[in-house]
Amino acid sequence: MEGAPRFKICGLTRLDDAQLAVEAGAWAIGLILWAGSERRCALPDAERISRSLRRRAEVCGVFVNAPLDEVAAVADAVGLTMVQLHGDEGPAFCAEVRRRTGAKVVKAARVRTQADVQDLSRFHTDFHLLDTFRPDRRGGTGEAFDWELAARRRSTVPLILSGGLTPENVGGAIAAAHPFAVDVASGTEASPGRKDPAKLLAFAEAVRDAARPQRVEVSP
Repeated sequence: MEGAPRFKICGLTRLDDAQLAVEAGAWAIGLILWAGSERRCALPDAERISRSLRRRAEVCGVFVNAPLDEVAAVADAVGLTMVQLHGDEGPAFCAEVRRRTGAKVVKAARVRTQADVQDLSRFHTDFHLLDTFRPDRRGGTGEAFDWELAARRRSTVPLILSGGLTPENVGGAIAAAHPFAVDVASGTEASPGRKDPAKLLAFAEAVRDAARPQRVEVSP
């Protein structure tokens, strides 16, 4: 990996937080458009955020097992440039989302074993995303998985690494998995859907630090 990976700030619900994320250097901002999430972004807020920032960052809408017509309609109404499919959607569904919306497509998988990582090779999407598995949650767990599973991945599809990342551990995650991008939600929050500015800025700085040469002290 050359240089720092990009980073995506997810779980945004407020324009002020989204603006701060972009000013801090976020490549993408994530808006959860699934009713089952405590970080759900209401459509009027999603439209406001996208209208303000889509020329400066990727605006990614996160869906979980939504009907194709719904994904296409929401993507058009909000002005999404990226669609993240975080449910049980298959390869044909992902391809149709790409065709219908014109947006880049991210297929997410929740990881327990190496087989979960390898299963993503069926998906010829723009990006793959690896997240932590919990039977009762679809992301936003605040828990990391074994990053060595991501390191053993063989796909050439760019990887977005997610799951329990914080300013304190993201450098280790980058060193272990060498992702194209890292994705954070709970690790930059004051409460679900509301960002902590200090944590968000610290996360951005930690991602940049991961690419800086480490100074080695040499004894005289």
